Amino acid sequence: MTITTPATSSLSVRYFAWMREHTGTAMETVTLPDNVACVGDLVPHLTAMSEGHALALKNMQAVRVAVNRSYGDLDTPVAGGDEVAFFPPVTGG
Repeated sequence: MTITTPATSSLSVRYFAWMREHTGTAMETVTLPDNVACVGDLVPHLTAMSEGHALALKNMQAVRVAVNRSYGDLDTPVAGGDEVAFFPPVTGG
């Protein structure tokens, strides 16, 4: 009898501007938990990683998100191999 274990799915997470400063990284590879189906499911997993992650993702109303380089929101689906980016809104003047 052969026992196989499922492959671990992971995704790339990118942080920009002050979010990068809080998390201490511009990009990281994160193992995708089984219960994560969308960005909104991913955020609590990320905030549990460190105090800096929690601070960076504290106010998701002030954060933009993109999945695979397309704007999304908390309901946008995520899967292994995806790239999720978090960034503050851009202001000009």
